[in-house]
Amino acid sequence: MPVIMGTAGHIDHGKTTLIKALTGIDCDRLSEEKKRGITIELGFAFLDLGPGGGGAESGAGQDDESRLGIVDVPGHEKFVKNMVAGATGVDFVMLVIAADEGIMPQTREHLEICQLLGVSDGLVALTKADMVDEEWLEMVKDEVAAWLEPSFLGGAPVVAVSSHTGQGLDELKDTLRALMADFTPRRRSDLFRLPVDRVFTMKGHGTVVTGTMISGSLSVGEEVRLYPGDTKSKVRGLQSHGVTVQTARAGRRTAVNLHGLEVDDIRRGDVLARPDTLVPAEVWDIELSVLESSRRPLKHRKEVHFHHGAREVLARIYLLDRDELKPGETAVCQVRFTEPLAGVYGDRVVLRSFSPLRAFAGGRVIGPRGHKVKRFSPLVEALAALAHESPEVVAAAQLELAGPQGLSWSELLTMTNLESKALEKTLGVLGGQQKATLFDREARQYAGGQLVQDLSDSLLAWLAAFHRKDSMKPGVQRGELASSWGRGVPPKLFHFIVERLLKKGDVAAEQEMLRLKDHSVSLASDQEAVRAALMAAYGQGGVTPPNLKDVLEPLGLTARQAAPVLKLLQDQGELVRVKDDMYYHGPALNGIRDAIVGFFETRAEMSAPDFKDLTGLSRKYLIPVLEYFDKEKLTVRVGDVRHFRKRS
Repeated sequence: MPVIMGTAGHIDHGKTTLIKALTGIDCDRLSEEKKRGITIELGFAFLDLGPGGGGAESGAGQDDESRLGIVDVPGHEKFVKNMVAGATGVDFVMLVIAADEGIMPQTREHLEICQLLGVSDGLVALTKADMVDEEWLEMVKDEVAAWLEPSFLGGAPVVAVSSHTGQGLDELKDTLRALMADFTPRRRSDLFRLPVDRVFTMKGHGTVVTGTMISGSLSVGEEVRLYPGDTKSKVRGLQSHGVTVQTARAGRRTAVNLHGLEVDDIRRGDVLARPDTLVPAEVWDIELSVLESSRRPLKHRKEVHFHHGAREVLARIYLLDRDELKPGETAVCQVRFTEPLAGVYGDRVVLRSFSPLRAFAGGRVIGPRGHKVKRFSPLVEALAALAHESPEVVAAAQLELAGPQGLSWSELLTMTNLESKALEKTLGVLGGQQKATLFDREARQYAGGQLVQDLSDSLLAWLAAFHRKDSMKPGVQRGELASSWGRGVPPKLFHFIVERLLKKGDVAAEQEMLRLKDHSVSLASDQEAVRAALMAAYGQGGVTPPNLKDVLEPLGLTARQAAPVLKLLQDQGELVRVKDDMYYHGPALNGIRDAIVGFFETRAEMSAPDFKDLTGLSRKYLIPVLEYFDKEKLTVRVGDVRHFRKRS
């Protein structure tokens, strides 16, 4: 896999001159850079380190795997934000220190920034070696080695070079070749992302963006989107390390020719990715460390310059388990932006203070879509699990913190930074451990296993309380359950939990009626007597049922007192309420229904007198029963007659 090297070091220590001596490429392309003699913007070059590899001129036919991409950064303190943008996505660093000056302020800050960005390998180039004597050179080497010992560059190669005389350049190339051979880039995700660090117009081609492709791959003709906005485009052309290609892959400096966009449509720091793959947010969860060299602690709600990729924004830090983070300490916290940013789990970030304007803290993103967590709440501990090294622990924690809404497959890719195959395997393991549940196969939506269990237990408890409160009801309609207990639960997750409990046998269903498996309606002895009296009276009444009041009066009951028994008989289909206090015995009303159906087998319409002849009902019952069957959509009134509704 290709490797990207970034430079770092104090202004005027010869970074750009050394890159030109190595590659033949002058990274200072701006007229102002030429005029002032300093690097202002990022510069890019490549060096072929295969057999016989030299500079850019010998690279046209070289194996791309032996081509080292180089990002040259400015050294002036005013342009540190450009340095941070360039250092993002590099695999290792070449720290450039002038032999005649030694370690300087930006030497220190650049090294700390690389540390904060997670760079863990590299080398040192002692430039201007021709300007000092041998004794001085050895003294500087010892000083640099001692200073670097506690850092990630402790024990790194230190090569003395002169860009003017060529001294040490071959040794430097050999050292770079060895580093490339031993280096394994850590790009775990196949999610395509390219933070834009440069935008320009190329005559005959249109708008071009460049950046270091930090993950995934991209091909000509694909649709892309610029995040955090919603600007979409298509890829017209691609160049990787200066060579036109059909497909560019992670680890390469890449230029993308975009269709239909103007330079003003794109901002430096935008992230080029495929549509519907990233989730911009104004709140992130981060694991943050304050440098030991920081002069003061980080206070809760402190406003900072926040660097992510090639973007710098103003942000405010919210500490969740303390009031300040001291130098050398690490904690999980939240950061809130003035505008949305699109990140991925594991992305490195840098914080710079306002006064003095220097890097003092940094860390990595653990939640690119911040969770709702109150300070000092138990959820802070759950949030800390996101900083774990295990993919299973991270994925499980992300799902649990996501709550009932869960996470889609694409969201899980950004929330774990795993490649697709690794995420499939991780979710398989979590599924076997009951820690992840796929509740919507079509949308590939997952929820935490513990959350699903808790919701299942909650639903069972709700049904138990429902039965206790209204023991006369055989159950609850599925729709009523969804709008009461299931308020706030996504419909697909609600359906999944209900079907899961039905399959386990904890819940029983009768059409759309749900109940606990052991629930059955049981009447007390006095209610049983009421039931028997009602059934006897209405069964005897047949198609001319009695008045409810006349039935209840001998029992000493009001309609309100008898309501639970009446409701039960209606739920069981034993009694049917035709209107107000008019009830029919179920079998008697079914007999009238059958008579109506038989009538319409030979007739097209039925008048009120026809219905009276058919049933023998008096006007007291005739009109209410006709209107009841209209409501039941067995018949439909047209003028003064009824027509039969054809129903399956």
